Amino acid sequence: MAPSSQASRAVPNRAVPNLAFRRLRGPRSPGEFAASVRKAAREIGEQVSCDARYIGRVEAGEIRCPNYAYERVFLHMFPGLTLADLGFAAREQVRGGGRGRPPEPFGPRETRELFDSDSNSHSDIDEESDVLRRAFMTGGSATVAAASLGLGPGPGRVPAQRRVGETEVNAVEDAVRRIRLLDDRHGADGLYRRAAQPLRAAYALLDASTAARRSTADRLHAGAGELAISVGWLAHDSGRFDDARSHYAEALATARVGGDPALEAHAFCNTSFLARDAGRHREAVRSAQAGQRAARHVASPRLLSLLSLREAGGWAGLGDRTGCEKSLARAYAYFDRGPADTDPEWMSFFGEPELEALQAQCWAALGEWPRAARHARRAATLQDSRFTRNLALYRAELAADLARAGAPEEAAEAGHQVLDLAEVQSSRIQSILSDTARVLLPRRRTGAVGTFLERHQESLRRA
Repeated sequence: MAPSSQASRAVPNRAVPNLAFRRLRGPRSPGEFAASVRKAAREIGEQVSCDARYIGRVEAGEIRCPNYAYERVFLHMFPGLTLADLGFAAREQVRGGGRGRPPEPFGPRETRELFDSDSNSHSDIDEESDVLRRAFMTGGSATVAAASLGLGPGPGRVPAQRRVGETEVNAVEDAVRRIRLLDDRHGADGLYRRAAQPLRAAYALLDASTAARRSTADRLHAGAGELAISVGWLAHDSGRFDDARSHYAEALATARVGGDPALEAHAFCNTSFLARDAGRHREAVRSAQAGQRAARHVASPRLLSLLSLREAGGWAGLGDRTGCEKSLARAYAYFDRGPADTDPEWMSFFGEPELEALQAQCWAALGEWPRAARHARRAATLQDSRFTRNLALYRAELAADLARAGAPEEAAEAGHQVLDLAEVQSSRIQSILSDTARVLLPRRRTGAVGTFLERHQESLRRA
């Protein structure tokens, strides 16, 4: 009998169970082990959304090499062991693949590796788009996916029924994760239109497919809805508010059809955020309140905290200080309950930095600039540098708050720090920075301010 490595090369699509990892789990259930992984991540300042399904995929051999965040967590949990000891393949082996070998969906192509080279970020995003597209072409629903992407015989040839299994559902779920990771690093501007391709494929699967099991169908609905929200966010962050509104509404409809309160709460959360940015503050309040009603079925205090912050932002936009303060107090009370195993995976970004940043936005909307600046500074200080996009956002908001609080030189310094993160492409961030530049213009003869204004103008010319 051939060794497992030879068997893997002979049959590329056959996953080899990771028995070493299974032994390390011991008598703990996958859910219990996932909880210990999340705890270990918090101990070293990592953020991973590990659940029983992820552990199952590792043990089944579907994830041949973990991404860098998981690698650090696993090596922290099992000091002295290597990735090989944990049953994983070497990263270079996973990435190599060999000429002619079909690309594997997501597991072997770690998202963060795309940015380790000196290549241009636009090329990285183009490559990532191709990876996302190919993921939907590797399973049994290739005809559906190809037709939805304009690569097959056309929409009229999509079969009325197709069987959906783990391959297709995993591809949808992994597309969501990869889009979020790319947004964390690069921002939305270069990614939005490319990310629409897997979204169309996901909804083609929903429209033209049947699932062998109810759990598979539920995961497909949830995955498609989360993908719609992710693409909606890319539209939102790049200033395409009408597109974002449409995608969020699509996700909400998917949640209602699938009876998924977690997805419904997420859709309302983003709808509230969008309404606030569009100046529809009453809608922002109502959407956040609707999201809280849905979230009560999820048992996640952190989700309720975020939705309370969305409501606070709406009240602040309406100039209702009392409503804002009540919502903020509720948000802090929920946040202080801590994380839970039932926290949705997409909330990995929501920690103390985001809590501070959203509170800063509330005080800014109420015109209390020094108070807003204090919270924005704390958000920027606490934010992990790996989340480049959010770090740039927090610093941009800090610059805006300082400029209006009468601290132009500090504002200019914060603006310089935003410009240092040139790889982030976000219309939202550029808009905040341009607004700050206009506020600082009367102080342009101040050395630090003048230097920032010149550098900002140069960045606009290069854009």
